[in-house]
Amino acid sequence: MERQSTYTATATIDEQGVLTGWSEGARRLLGYEAAAVVGRPAAALLATADRAAVQHTLAGRDRWHGVVALLHQDGRPLEQGLLAHRRTRRAGESDWLVVTAVADRPQPPRGEPLEEWTFIQSPFPLAIFDTELRLMRANRRLERALSLPEAAMRGLRLTHIAPGPARDEAERTMRQVLETGEPREVQAVLGPDLDRPTVLTPLKDGTGAVRAVCLATHRHDPDPAARQRAPDEAAARDPIAPGLERTARELADAAVPRLADFTAVDLFDSPRGPGGPEEATGTRPLVLRRAAVRAESDNGGPPAGPGVGGTVAYEPGTPPAESLATGRSALHDTSDPVISGWAAVDPGAAWLSTSGTHSLIVVPLLAEGSTLGVALFGRDRRTEPFGPEDLRLAEELTARAATGLHNERRYSRTHITTMAVQRSLLPHTLPEQAALDIAGRYLPAATRAGVGGDWFDVIPLSGARVALVVGDVVGHGTRASATMGRLRTAVRTLADVDLPADELLTHLDDLVLRLAADEGSADPAADAAGGIGTTCLYAVYDPVSRRCTLARAGHPPPAVVTPDGAVRFLDVPAGPPLGLGGLPFEALETELPEGSLLALYTDGLLEARDHDIDEALDQLFDALGRPAPTLDAVCDRVLTELLSHRPDDDVALLVARTRALHTDRVASWELPSDPTVVGRARKYASDQLSAWRLEEAVFTTELVVSELVTNAIRYGRPPIRLRLIHQESTLICEVYDASGSTPHMRRARIYDEGGRGLLLVAQLSERWGTRHDRVGKTVWAEQSLAAG
Repeated sequence: MERQSTYTATATIDEQGVLTGWSEGARRLLGYEAAAVVGRPAAALLATADRAAVQHTLAGRDRWHGVVALLHQDGRPLEQGLLAHRRTRRAGESDWLVVTAVADRPQPPRGEPLEEWTFIQSPFPLAIFDTELRLMRANRRLERALSLPEAAMRGLRLTHIAPGPARDEAERTMRQVLETGEPREVQAVLGPDLDRPTVLTPLKDGTGAVRAVCLATHRHDPDPAARQRAPDEAAARDPIAPGLERTARELADAAVPRLADFTAVDLFDSPRGPGGPEEATGTRPLVLRRAAVRAESDNGGPPAGPGVGGTVAYEPGTPPAESLATGRSALHDTSDPVISGWAAVDPGAAWLSTSGTHSLIVVPLLAEGSTLGVALFGRDRRTEPFGPEDLRLAEELTARAATGLHNERRYSRTHITTMAVQRSLLPHTLPEQAALDIAGRYLPAATRAGVGGDWFDVIPLSGARVALVVGDVVGHGTRASATMGRLRTAVRTLADVDLPADELLTHLDDLVLRLAADEGSADPAADAAGGIGTTCLYAVYDPVSRRCTLARAGHPPPAVVTPDGAVRFLDVPAGPPLGLGGLPFEALETELPEGSLLALYTDGLLEARDHDIDEALDQLFDALGRPAPTLDAVCDRVLTELLSHRPDDDVALLVARTRALHTDRVASWELPSDPTVVGRARKYASDQLSAWRLEEAVFTTELVVSELVTNAIRYGRPPIRLRLIHQESTLICEVYDASGSTPHMRRARIYDEGGRGLLLVAQLSERWGTRHDRVGKTVWAEQSLAAG
């Protein structure tokens, strides 16, 4: 089989028709560099004169495919087949992903006629992928299921044919098939009608070398009644949790054909208490949900009844209801009156006679005093009925599965609780501020260990500065999330008093030691829950000076991309993880040009299991260094290129692009320590606000300046500096003096001549406070210009 030389070209287009992404394959196809086309109308790349007609074709669609005349950089038209998917993000924004596979050589020749007919006319959807996981062949059933012709899919990977969250698992399984030469089974992800188990089979040549992978899906067509069911009713059905469905399917697979010809496993939506459900002895039917079904019948499906996820209702007095009520198993011959009575009151049990079933075992699923559901085992192909040994084996298999189902439910509840706790502790929206453009992502781990304690935060500080925080608590589960919440709150509290970065980490280190001591330092689990071993990176950016101060406690260093595209790590002193005690933290201060990109992350981003750390760093630098229209696009690109699957550890990513407050927005004056200078300070402020066209804020600002300068002269030490900072919607007034004493607001009595200055400042400002420097302090007050 001749190997194709194929590459994929991709581009993304927003709803306004502007190109927002351009891959290396697209450059190779049309010759344009990304910088030359990103941000420009996509229609400019069409060779056809009627570009509006092409845009009209996409209106109201979620997917489109066809042949388009594209315009090469050298001016020649290029006919190319394209496949376009509309993607909608959580924020409601949408764009188009356009892909095409470009083959340098023709497709390999077709096979022998009989083999060709078998492939094309198979009742099951079939596809063949080459060793690069690109589609080579697709039969007619797959074309109908996906509503795509083979020509539109040929040369593309599953990622581009059927975008979706489960595609990574399918492609990873394909790679395993190529490497091991053994067939594997995976849940299909190709479309709504292809959600059944899919078999991936290696295709080998005469020497035994794997040359391709065949994908075969058992498509399940719903019954006519289900086909006519209203869409909203189908959407209202709660699906079986993946872990529960997997465990139930393992029970069915273990029983068929070893014990029975068919098995069905039905579960309650929530476990029932000891003694079985009370409804079983009443007049209402018991409603369960089918979690698994397996049969050896000729049509490859169950004798009858709903498929996986469908509901099953058992009337009181029927064998399943009796087993659920008593908690005991039962063995029946279908000629028993109880079986015929069941078929008489429940039309859904008619399959007992029509399918030829002659022997039936009903076993309740019991675990730790709870009733989880019921399992049915039947024989319709084997002539011998079930016996006592078969009943005992069915009970053993069911008991083992019930334990797994109970543990899975308990894990699911714990996982949901942990996720709820963590979501409540992470920032729901990033605060408004003018110093940085910011985007962030949090991706929980895919392991059963539970959600971890990774977090990020953005904290506005005085003087238009902003603090960025990324941290990683050791361990997983609810305790790790709770510890993360305590540390995040502590960081916010310490940031509010404007502690320097290294001092903040020192205080946080002391807090972790106290938390660990409170929870019992002798227990290693308690140590982890108390936060020992937590890593943290704290950065403060000042848009006036364009300087960034950073300190880290055992955390990976941040990456920075300068406006010229150079990517590097900032050499921030590492520092020990939190909770070790007694070791110092050091800060790095560096200047960041306006437009620099700062990336903070947790180590889960670089520890993916399918590549080493050096490869991960190269991919990170490459993803950050390429231009992108938005910071959200940067986040998505980093996660997409570094993570080929859900990570084994949580990932937090925070990216920020620096802004600058230029000299026309900042004014400062050196003031002598003389009471007569207060009037001059008011005049400076009044003139500057007039220059900024903020005349309506002059009266309030003069009062604030007067009080702060008077306090600095009366209680502080020279030098004294006054600074005004004008942001888009705020005006900040700062007065610095060399004294380290902190001013306090107090209640003045009726006849007191002083004591009302800071009270007046607090009433006139949105917020105010004191920021201590290495020498001296700054008292600041922030006004809202919108309110003024």
